[in-house]
This record gives sequence, structure tokens and C-alpha cells, in this order.
Amino acid sequence: MKIIAIGRNYAEHAKELNNAVPEQPVIFMMPDTALLKSNKPFYHPDFSKDIHYEVELVLKISKEGKHIAKKFAHKYYEEIGLGIDFTARDLQSELKSKGLPWVLAKGFDNSAPISEFLPINAFEDLNNLDFSLKVNDQLKQQGNTGHMMFSFDEIICFVSQYFTLKKGDLIFTGTPAGVGKINMGDRLKGYIENKELLNFEVK
Repeated sequence: MKIIAIGRNYAEHAKELNNAVPEQPVIFMMPDTALLKSNKPFYHPDFSKDIHYEVELVLKISKEGKHIAKKFAHKYYEEIGLGIDFTARDLQSELKSKGLPWVLAKGFDNSAPISEFLPINAFEDLNNLDFSLKVNDQLKQQGNTGHMMFSFDEIICFVSQYFTLKKGDLIFTGTPAGVGKINMGDRLKGYIENKELLNFEVK
């Protein structure tokens, strides 16, 4: 199982970090040890003083495919969940300034809390799907799939030109604007539409 993540897929988020809006999906990967399941607490690592939350919709691949045409991409996922892409922003900035890969800032242990998955047919329109994140019951991020620069199907088409997608692979599809620093004692709650899927504490 592999975890593929899409960066800068919401224009306003790219702008808030002073990043260029990409012409094609920005791809990075995380190891499976990044996953944090069942709303277990996230323990703040000591190598960073600036961990940011980034809420994202996550696709679970349902069958193997490579060189998938966009028109067939919807046949390769049946479930969707919610995830947090925790980012050590200070470490990421340091690595980027040196022209180095920033996987250490993204793929560290437990950096990707993930919810249960829901069948996509539970939702009326995947192209108009709301999701959000609250920190200590204050709304911090609010996104809608209609604002994605690259849709679910476009992501699957693009990624599958380079990597064979296999059943169980996860794709984090990008975060909207509003990312920010977490602190010990914070409680994060994540929602797809009005359904709470994430609810865990930072320790």
C-alpha cells in the first residue's frame, strides 16, 4: 500500500504559502508508517516547533490500474475519507531553501491521521463536496471539491501515468486555504459535509 499526496491543489492555499499555482499536479509520497488511525492522539514530534494542519479528502483505490484514461478514472475508487497532512513547516522551509526533497517534513511517523472511509454513492455530487476542519471548535479550514484545480479523475489519470495504482492505495487530494500551527492540547475535528469523521487530540 502506498500513500500518494497532491500539493497545491487549491489556488488560495498555494497563494497563502506564496507558492506558484501549478500547471499540473504536484506529487509527493508518504510511507505507510505515516498513517494514524482510529482517532488516536497525535504526539507532537520534538524535531519541529511549527507543525501545521492540512485537512484533505482521501481517495481509496479499489482496483489495480495504470495509464488510466480520465473518462475511466471514476471506476478506480469507491470510497472516500478525510485525512490530515501534518507538515513540519519549519523543516520543510529549511529543506526547500537548500533545494532538497521535503519528505522528512511530510512523511514522518503518524503525520497522516485518517478517518474511516465512506462509499462515494453516499454523496450526491463528488464535484460539489464540502469538507472542513475545526481546531478547538473553531472553524479553520473549509473546502469544496468544486474549487480543486485538478479533479479526482484528473489526479488518478495523471498519477497512473507514472505509478501503477493498486487496491488499497490512498490518495490525499490537497488542502484548502486556512492551514495553521497546532499546539499541544488542541483538539481537531474534521467533517465531510456535516458528518464528523475525525476527532482527536494533539499531545
